Amino acid sequence: MAERFDLICHEARLATLREDMSGLGVIEDGVLAARDGRICFAGGRSDFQVDADAAERIDCRGRWITPGLVDCHTHLVFGGNRAHEFELRLKGASYEEIARAGGGIVSTVAATRAASATELIASALPRLDALIGEGVTTLEIKSGYGLNTETEARQLAVARTLGRSRPVTIKTTFLAAHALPPEAGGDKDRYIDLVCRDMLPAIARAGLADAVDAFMEGIAFSGDQSARVFAAAKALGLPVKLHADQLSNLGGAALAAQFAALSADHLEHTDREGVAAMARAGTVAVLLPGAFYFLRETTKPPVDLFRAHGVHMALATDCNPGSSPLTSLLLAMNMGATLFQMTVDECFAGVTREAARALGVLGETGTLAIGKWCDLAIWEIERPAELVYQMGFNPLHRRVWRGR
Repeated sequence: MAERFDLICHEARLATLREDMSGLGVIEDGVLAARDGRICFAGGRSDFQVDADAAERIDCRGRWITPGLVDCHTHLVFGGNRAHEFELRLKGASYEEIARAGGGIVSTVAATRAASATELIASALPRLDALIGEGVTTLEIKSGYGLNTETEARQLAVARTLGRSRPVTIKTTFLAAHALPPEAGGDKDRYIDLVCRDMLPAIARAGLADAVDAFMEGIAFSGDQSARVFAAAKALGLPVKLHADQLSNLGGAALAAQFAALSADHLEHTDREGVAAMARAGTVAVLLPGAFYFLRETTKPPVDLFRAHGVHMALATDCNPGSSPLTSLLLAMNMGATLFQMTVDECFAGVTREAARALGVLGETGTLAIGKWCDLAIWEIERPAELVYQMGFNPLHRRVWRGR
């Protein structure tokens, strides 16, 4: 009796991104089948049942199928924008100067606190739809623009709502240790006490966060303060990640590794010791070329060291109002190649397999493998390099999320 599937994609070229295959794990004459939202077969046509039936068939006509894209670092939910600060930077002001003058993250905090959940949803949906329109099927959304329990919870609840309103998987990250709120009176230690003692437990009890993040930098929080947040998160059973070594080397990569962080992100100033620590811990390096470009940075993340030590590298948009107002993961791939000299294979893996690893969901998505969610992007391209090579062009033919 012929086996029946919900979906069969045939006449396809598959880029499976599987680690047990070389390169992109290409299968030229490929078939992919799914049932109940999960992949049941991803292989060559010669190995697939000739008489298999399906409720839906997609004749790909030689198009490429990749895993659905994964944007593993965004700040998608926020109020207002910071176009005025962009103008100031064009006139010569630095990111740090703007932040120390009351701009930067704190200005977005004021706008976000003033916004209702309905307003936050309305402003975030166009950004989310832009990512979905380029084949993104999974993304992370951080809080960090509330800096009090009420608004942080509202940001995270909005992120959860977005995931219910669109066919996309959203993972949420609690980032109250992002900046110091004005009412803290400059007392960072006291604010971190509040984050650890009150805010984080409340967020955890409400089930609003899948992970906890911190911004370890001179304009943000120290290593000791970040470690206190991480210890509190671990005590609540939540994994951690870190904005590390973006503007200076304060040992963020090593701290992230010490706490077995899912990822350390930015990493422009990470040294060899930090890279080695990440390699030992299995912490993913999330590279954010949009922020590097937008802030006109000149120190690049140590990609050669990551390669030499076997550190997994992911790419993400870092979509945020101040330093990376980017809603194109395809452009982030091009930036990863042109600015950071990543290869085509590294860029592809960076927005699929390694991005899923950075979110702790590699067991569910990120490669075309039996048992994983049937999250697919079908592309109108002749070779994978086109997705990295082209700028401002979207060759997505079709997108599938959980088999639909």
